[in-house]
Amino acid sequence: MRRLSTAVCGVVQGVSFQPKFAEPEAPYAVQRVLVGDHPAIVKLRALIERVAPTEVTVLITGESGTGKEVVAQAIHALSPRSDLPFVAVNCAAIPHDLLESEMFGHERGAFTGAGGSRHGLLATADRGTIFLDEIGEMPNGLQAKLLRVLEDGVVRPVGSDRATRVNVRVIAASNVDLGDAVERGAFRADLFYRLQVVPIVIPPMRERRSDIPLLTEFFLDRIRERTPGRDLTISREAMVALWSYDWPGNVRELEHMIERLALLCEDSIIDTPILPESLVVGARPATPPIPVRLGEAGVNLPNLVRELEGRLINDALKQSGGNKQAAARLLGLKRTTFSAKLRRCGVIATASSDEDDEV
Repeated sequence: MRRLSTAVCGVVQGVSFQPKFAEPEAPYAVQRVLVGDHPAIVKLRALIERVAPTEVTVLITGESGTGKEVVAQAIHALSPRSDLPFVAVNCAAIPHDLLESEMFGHERGAFTGAGGSRHGLLATADRGTIFLDEIGEMPNGLQAKLLRVLEDGVVRPVGSDRATRVNVRVIAASNVDLGDAVERGAFRADLFYRLQVVPIVIPPMRERRSDIPLLTEFFLDRIRERTPGRDLTISREAMVALWSYDWPGNVRELEHMIERLALLCEDSIIDTPILPESLVVGARPATPPIPVRLGEAGVNLPNLVRELEGRLINDALKQSGGNKQAAARLLGLKRTTFSAKLRRCGVIATASSDEDDEV
């Protein structure tokens, strides 16, 4: 498996707030940066390839660690702007009173400490792509100025009476539902609808468990490349533990965990004794309770059904020692029906299951 392209950091640190630029590989393949065979990921890659050549704005939503910036960089790399700047900005990392200046630039003397004129990040990204991560953290007044850029392509630096035009593609991302923020009055409705011309939702790790073995092997490959001669592998029991965990930090947490396990492993096989307690089978972190009554806000029934089904299938496999036929009986399902659900959920049977019964 080829090495994953490093995603642009996107977090502006210190006082210089210098953006980082993507340098996509050629030829570029989205499969190399968005690893997985789960149907949701296959559809996501297809959507990226479809939207990338266009000029539409994109709003990416997903939990922290799911890879929102990886998706944004993939869209840029597959677009006609791929040879031009990709500027990543984390709106939550820049103080609100400085964000306008960083985004739009400023003139000398525009505010205390402005000893000279400076181009903003929108001007830096001219003809390229700007990725606005955590867009929900942008102050309301600045949201109005961003809307002007999206509609007219006009940027007016702080303290200037002149406006300049920029040609920049905007990709935004949020780890919260901006639709809810609009209803609460925390985000402008007009900007929300202008941003989500094409909405992209990245599923959390717990909803694409079948990709955990692929991602684990992917990260192990990267470690093998850095340490030639060390043929690091993972035992089946340890892999079952990885699959059973809910990964609240998603792909980023999985990547860091593999790095940690590789460091702690004293031989060539990562096995259960070195796993942290949270990953040991039977010690899964608390999962959100499934409501028994319908509240005023309603529920997402398909997601609840999926969550309950996944939990019960996981418990049945544990009780049966990984034997699919026995697990199917525990759930009152035909073996063929149970096998189909396993493929959809991406469950890994334990080593005690017969070879013919392995998933």
